[in-house]
Amino acid sequence: MSAEEPADGEAEGDEDLQYFVRIGQTDLDGTKSVERSLSELKGIGKRMARIVADEADVDRQATFGRLEDDEIDSVVEVVENLGDHVPEWMANRQKDFFSGETTHETGGDLEESRRHDINRMKMISSYKGVRHERGQKVRGQRTKSTGRTEGTIGVNIEEIREEMEEDEAE
Repeated sequence: MSAEEPADGEAEGDEDLQYFVRIGQTDLDGTKSVERSLSELKGIGKRMARIVADEADVDRQATFGRLEDDEIDSVVEVVENLGDHVPEWMANRQKDFFSGETTHETGGDLEESRRHDINRMKMISSYKGVRHERGQKVRGQRTKSTGRTEGTIGVNIEEIREEMEEDEAE
């Protein structure tokens, strides 16, 4: 049986399958399990997806698009208020610079707050901000042999051959 052909039991139940489930501003794949499709959302990994499924009281191995509307709504509610459902040490936005609150952000909000943080570091000219501006590594990685942006690697043999041919011609 090929991957494109549905099994006999799946062909009858395709009418109630939602192929896309919208959470926030992101479309999640409804053909995958709850745990796997939630982990595609930025800010939610495998472990957090498992916690979301448990908090929403949903089977994490169930197909996400086959869930009832009230179950999907409970998953959406848990994802939107994830900071209330997880311990403080698990949140991805601990002690925010401006508000001082601990939250867990997902999707576009996570990208936006990250961009604001980097811009703030650039504005105050912190060490990390300067590294971001220059396009260099920020977190203490080695730069002697990696992270090079020049196109030349090693010795350019063609230029040496051309120079040798010119010298021989003279």
